[in-house]
Amino acid sequence: MDITGVVAIISVFGIIPLIVFLVHRHKERQALIEKGMDINLLVGEKKCSTLESLKYGVLLIGLAIGILIGNILDAYTSLNEEVSYFSMIFLFGGLALLVFYGLAKKQEAEK
Repeated sequence: MDITGVVAIISVFGIIPLIVFLVHRHKERQALIEKGMDINLLVGEKKCSTLESLKYGVLLIGLAIGILIGNILDAYTSLNEEVSYFSMIFLFGGLALLVFYGLAKKQEAEK
C-alpha cells in the first residue's frame, strides 16, 4: 500500500486548517491586547478531561477494530483493499463516537 497519498491528504486537510486556526487566534488575542482587555476572556471553563479521554479512547478502539475488520475483508473477500479498509475505519469510528455519546448521556443523567 502506497502511504505517500495518505500522508499528503492528511497533511493538506490537517495542517492547513491548523495554521488558519492559529493565525486567527493570534489576531484575536492581539486585538484584545490592543483594546486593553483581559486575555483571560478567551479562556473558557475547563471541560471534564475524563470525558475527553473517554471520547478519544473509544474512538481509537473503534478505529483499531475498523482496521482489523478491513484487513479481514481484504483477505477473505473480493473487495478492493482501499474500499475494505476505509469503509470499516469510517464505520467503526462513527460507531465508536455513537457509543461515546451514549456513555456521556448516561453519565450526565446520573449527575
